[in-house]
Amino acid sequence: MEFTEWIRGRTDEQLRALVSARPELITPVPAHLEGLAVRAGSPSAIGRALDRLDRFTLAVLETLAVAETRATATATAETAPVRPEPVTKAALRVLVRGALATGKPEPALSAALDHLRDLALVYGPDTSLGLAPGVRKVLDDPAGLGPPVVEAFRHHAPEQLEEMADDIAPGTKGSGKERLAAALARPGKLIEEVSPEARAALDQLTWGPPTGRVPNARREVRIASARSPIDQLLARGLLAATGEESVALPREVGLHLRNGLVHRDLYAVPPALEGATRDQKLADRTAAGQAFTFVRTVEELCERWSAEPPGVLRTGGLGVRDLKRTATELDVPEWAAALTVEVAHAAGLVAAGGSVDGEWLPTTGYDLWRIRPTADRWAALAATWLHTDRVPGLVGERDDRDRPLNALHADLRRSSAPAVRAAALGVLASAPGLAPTRASVFDRLAWEQPRRRGPLREQLTEFALREAEQVGVTGLGVLSGHGRALLAGEDAASVLAPLLPDPVDHVLLQADLTAVAPGPLTSELNRWMTLAADVESKGGATVYRFGEGSIRRALDAGQGAEELLAMLERHSATPVPQALSYLIADVARRHGRIRVGTAGAYVRCDDPALLDQITADRRSAALRLRRLAPTVIASRSSRAALVDGLRAMGYAPVAESLDGDVIISQLDKRRTEGLPPARSVPSPNGLDAEVTTAAVRALRAGDAAHLTRREPADAPAGQIPRGPATATISALQEAIRQGVRVWIGYLDSQGNATSRILEPARMEGGYLTAYDETRAAVHRFALHRITGVADLS
Repeated sequence: MEFTEWIRGRTDEQLRALVSARPELITPVPAHLEGLAVRAGSPSAIGRALDRLDRFTLAVLETLAVAETRATATATAETAPVRPEPVTKAALRVLVRGALATGKPEPALSAALDHLRDLALVYGPDTSLGLAPGVRKVLDDPAGLGPPVVEAFRHHAPEQLEEMADDIAPGTKGSGKERLAAALARPGKLIEEVSPEARAALDQLTWGPPTGRVPNARREVRIASARSPIDQLLARGLLAATGEESVALPREVGLHLRNGLVHRDLYAVPPALEGATRDQKLADRTAAGQAFTFVRTVEELCERWSAEPPGVLRTGGLGVRDLKRTATELDVPEWAAALTVEVAHAAGLVAAGGSVDGEWLPTTGYDLWRIRPTADRWAALAATWLHTDRVPGLVGERDDRDRPLNALHADLRRSSAPAVRAAALGVLASAPGLAPTRASVFDRLAWEQPRRRGPLREQLTEFALREAEQVGVTGLGVLSGHGRALLAGEDAASVLAPLLPDPVDHVLLQADLTAVAPGPLTSELNRWMTLAADVESKGGATVYRFGEGSIRRALDAGQGAEELLAMLERHSATPVPQALSYLIADVARRHGRIRVGTAGAYVRCDDPALLDQITADRRSAALRLRRLAPTVIASRSSRAALVDGLRAMGYAPVAESLDGDVIISQLDKRRTEGLPPARSVPSPNGLDAEVTTAAVRALRAGDAAHLTRREPADAPAGQIPRGPATATISALQEAIRQGVRVWIGYLDSQGNATSRILEPARMEGGYLTAYDETRAAVHRFALHRITGVADLS
């Protein structure tokens, strides 16, 4: 049976499973099933499918490829290539049984073959199994075996092949390549003739890789003149020169050295995970606590950057010093600060904006995010982390040009990062209550996707496990309940919400100008405390310290002394200490006595003596001040620089507008309009069910037209269908549900009304995807251009 006919004979359910597991086959949807079969056999599509196979399933596929080659009559240079002979499941079972380190091949073999059929990598019944077109070419050297003899020696001159055949198979008939292939099909005698050193070289190539490098590999060597171990092997055809300095072990020789086995030490089940057992409830609570902390860390980052935004580097990204400062302010390691910054940026909470040179500022989306419940805020951040292609763990490393990789730089993107995170969490999900060791996680991932092994994948896995703990997806190394819901695409917020600590709405004021928060504060109180005080320490209870700078910061934000005291009295479980009241009153009394505006900038004050004091201070020389009037000083510095300079001298100026009004530095006003990058959250089971159903329906309709080669159908005569939009949408939805054809009226790009006969497949985003029988092709139709729908009957 041909592969295309086999595809055509699959049921709709089987086709849906195929395109769901291999979504690249319907991007875009082929016109018919023959096109689907061709696309399924393309090298890129096969490579993606092979990358998804576990070690045992891949081994079964490689064993089938080798068995097909062994069952096929040897092709010669004079004859056309021979189609591989099909292999039975029973023969495959014998080969797999010999390769297993322990256990029996069933039921794992049957499951592997079913999976390979579902992926259209293998086709046919158990009595006649075959590889899909293109699979053998992509596999290249299956199981570390070299090319067959006919391929290994295809670049050798016929005269050289005749000489080799005369040496190793004298008296036989046929062409040089045929005689050589027949002799190497049973190479035992030839192997016995070589020296121990030559045999050791063969042993090194037996289990792969089957290639090596030797100088002048293409030289002609006869058995009589062969002296070195490599010459002995080349003269007998036990090694084939595939290039000027490269040799390969022919597949038939390799199989003989392996005693007919394709693999060794094969396991039909994944390796067991090793690690410490944890109480799942304790792990959930621990992860929930860290999830709460991560949300508050992101919130604190945005608030701090709203007040003092760091600059954008000319090459893009965040400066090293700014990252170090952010890590110090957030009281986290630099890698955790980079993670916080990257997740906030990927979630659309911070973006580049502000001045001409650019600043990293919170976006308007941050204001919407921070008023949501904590569990919902965490779910948004965690989903962003899980699916972003940016890798915060690379921050601080160097690129190929030995340049440092900064946070928020474009070079932090790695397309495989989302898949690696999902795979690492999937391993944790398979062992509830277990905190597996890193080594066992790496071993499991290597078994699940052996073709994707490599240093980068291990590095990304290490980052994923470390970041999952920091984000709150895992706790004590165990995947949490809300982490499991996140991975499955379910409502993680509802799972997390009951585990979060109840926020408190009060603090304990102390005489030493500190305030102790006995638990996590409500969002608004936490925001106000961060504005009016500095965080001194974190832990089970956060300690805030009030100082002149923090009080002035609150006054700059528009708070008055009475408002500050009223807020403290309302949210303090203890009386407001007298020292704190005096501090607030003193700072408020001095606050705003000096006003700074724009000239270059100017200073004005109702007290000339105070201005005399400023101009007499040597520290004011850098501000380039000039007295214009008893109560006015002009400066060549900018208003912001002048305010900062005076504050550094110990004064408490405020900025004013051109109208003389005090400028309130509201943190909410420092926003940019950055939009979150587009992010698609894939379904855990592949494509959406509606998408696959619509694609299969369109493929069936297109294939029916392709097989019949029918001419485009004529639309019924008469008035084209017209009707209200709601009735049109309802009729199309019903047609999709029942799988029937309909007659529609459609306005083309010039506004002309036309008739179409359609078989609707899918409707979304304002468009209808359907097979157009009047054009004999699959098209998309804008819903607003459909004038009406009528039943063909």
